[in-house]
Amino acid sequence: MSDGRSSRPTPLEDVRVVEISDRIAGSYCGKLLVDAGAAVRKIEPAQGDWLRRFTASGSAIAGGADSPLFGYLNAGKRSLTWPSVDLAAELAGADIVVVTAAPSRAAEWGIDPQRLLDEFPRAVIVTISDFGWTGPYAERAASEFTLQAWSGLTGFRGDPAGPPISIGGDLGEYMGGAFAAFGALAVHRRVTHGGPGEHLDLSMLEAITLMQSGEWLHSRLLDVPPVTRTVEVPSIEPAKDGYVGITMVTGQQWLDFAAMVDCPELTENSQLSFQIGRWQYRDLIREKIRPWLAERTVAEVVELGQLFRLPIAALGNGATVRETAYATERGVFVRNPAGFHQPRTPWLMSRCAPAPLRRAPALGEADTTAPWPVRQSGEPPSDRRLPLEGVRIVDLTAFWAGPAATHLLAAFGADVIKVESIQRPDGIRYSGGMRKDVDDWWEYGWVFHAMNTNKRCVTLDLGSEDGRRLFGQLVADAHVVIENFSPRVMEHFGLTADALLAINPRLVIARMPAFGLDGPWRDRVGFAPTMEQIAGLAWVTGAADGPPVPPRGACDPLAGVHAAFAVTAALCFADRTGAGQLVELPMIETVLNVTAVQPIEAEVFGVTLSRRGNRGHGWAVQNLYRCKGDDDWIAVTVGTDGQWRALVDALGKPPWADDHRFDTVAARLAHADEIDQQLQRWFADQNLDEVVKALAAAGIPVAPVVSPSLITENDQLNDRGFLETLEHPRTGAARYPRPPFAPLDGRRTWLMRPPPTLGEHNDEILRDCCGLTDDDLTRLAAAGVIGTRPKGL
Repeated sequence: MSDGRSSRPTPLEDVRVVEISDRIAGSYCGKLLVDAGAAVRKIEPAQGDWLRRFTASGSAIAGGADSPLFGYLNAGKRSLTWPSVDLAAELAGADIVVVTAAPSRAAEWGIDPQRLLDEFPRAVIVTISDFGWTGPYAERAASEFTLQAWSGLTGFRGDPAGPPISIGGDLGEYMGGAFAAFGALAVHRRVTHGGPGEHLDLSMLEAITLMQSGEWLHSRLLDVPPVTRTVEVPSIEPAKDGYVGITMVTGQQWLDFAAMVDCPELTENSQLSFQIGRWQYRDLIREKIRPWLAERTVAEVVELGQLFRLPIAALGNGATVRETAYATERGVFVRNPAGFHQPRTPWLMSRCAPAPLRRAPALGEADTTAPWPVRQSGEPPSDRRLPLEGVRIVDLTAFWAGPAATHLLAAFGADVIKVESIQRPDGIRYSGGMRKDVDDWWEYGWVFHAMNTNKRCVTLDLGSEDGRRLFGQLVADAHVVIENFSPRVMEHFGLTADALLAINPRLVIARMPAFGLDGPWRDRVGFAPTMEQIAGLAWVTGAADGPPVPPRGACDPLAGVHAAFAVTAALCFADRTGAGQLVELPMIETVLNVTAVQPIEAEVFGVTLSRRGNRGHGWAVQNLYRCKGDDDWIAVTVGTDGQWRALVDALGKPPWADDHRFDTVAARLAHADEIDQQLQRWFADQNLDEVVKALAAAGIPVAPVVSPSLITENDQLNDRGFLETLEHPRTGAARYPRPPFAPLDGRRTWLMRPPPTLGEHNDEILRDCCGLTDDDLTRLAAAGVIGTRPKGL
């Protein structure tokens, strides 16, 4: 599908956004809205957004130019400076206000969401802060690095012989920005339907926690101990001429991989079918497969992998990703007016196009522009229904990325009907491990549980005429159909976009293939780790002297949130015009959008970003340090001079720290090795919990490195109610993740129903939506068109 930017309309029209942001998350939120057609006014301090001067590689920016990352995130916005402009007047004319600040900082700017809503009840105010605006940590300092540690993301990655490993590349910032853009647009859609505005209080900790796979549910549902630090086996392995990324999610993929590498003995141990079972056999597996890999080039291994339909990929980085066959033949990279190339929007629509790509604004270039006029308003809106209430979604997605999209849409009120079949249930119901002591073991998949709350489930065999007929009846009354199969599956069933739009012309059809609906990699198999390997995220994750390390699927939910945003934008277009359309959301292009700094800086500065352990690529001294105790680690970020002085005070002002070489950010970065050595000695004698409390009280971004299974003990998450308790009919009570926002006004929770059992709502849905009778249901069950147990069990 072409992304043609010529005459087609944007999905959004006449949406006004004010962005006040000092972090990537806010800028990326604004970028997503700009690309969809919104007008965004960016209000900066007099000295400008610090991202104007930031480069991830540390490269110098010529003259008074802005950084290319700023150019990427802010293309098409207008810039105003505060206090030169009347902030109150700017907010009064906006439909959506995005503010990246904790409560005290927002108060310094005179921003009070409730007061703004009292005066302008149709406004949508999104606040993005590290911990959210409520709870005991609301005013604590944090960084992406420390938030990853709090969330459990860091705690289960890495070889136990070394330190835990955080994900490189500021992934959480982009996740938070995508959540904010979706939430803002969903509530704005409610406003256009006559409903009220809202203060959406987004917690970055909660957004980042949603990038892990619900490991606390893994422990609860499979009755296993908390997960510990490992890496996938096999994972990113050396071939003859470089690294190759290997990902296996299903047991069948393991059998096919063993056949490919000519090691049939690897199929004799059933434990090896699951990733979790391969860790203890890692030395044996590597001993068997590495000689085979060493004899073949990366290209040869990837080609063989495709013949076996395995997710195997060449490792990409900033210097190589623009030259892949996928990127060149699909035209993924487009020219920014500043001269560099950037990835296009991660969505393609058949009726709409992104806004034209314009230059990022000069500082204060719109200071003399009049504020937007206040919208005319009639009676105060009173209908406080959920933002997407009344929207029906037919959900064919499986595994993690697609269900993450519909998880978010369902939480915001959409009626999501999950379609599975007894021939092929959602594979995430039993991938990764299973219970052997229960008859209905397929109902215990922890990722399935985490990502399928608030949904109803019907089983339909789409390979049968009856199944396709009933599916067509569901589509006729739906607003959205969403799927993440490989492209050929829907074609095989005859359920193409044209066929579905013929049934329902207002339908939004969202398709989430790994590598697009056309192009050279159309039929390749890929999961989120594959995308992370290709797009460069794995390249910047890991020790400087070690191999790249997989981020472990965090880009699945990232793709899901982007899909939810694009679906909502397409719904806004359908509301306005009555026209549905096809929305294409290749997962690889979502990941390329959040790793864009790598190819951009490689092009502009000639520098390829690579691994730096836990130090990252920011303007801060940060690392993990081992404390006394059994494998206790602390994450610390020191970014500002004030944080450095606070740390020195906490250390007891040791003589080594009284050195002018450490006085500035640049000087500390230059002497990071020496600082690390001193801090390693000091932290080795500290109790983890005590030193976290002390440093946090001193205003230093700090966190313990925790197992993802143990985030249930986090005081902040518990105070905000991030994990909501639901009773499942088979597995009992458990705590489920909600979206990363405080509950909407007048509500206490986001989650209303537990994840569905297989075919749980067959009778309810097929009677109400398709008019079936008892005899019809009996006949369909006997024929295997519907059912509640996987076929053959």
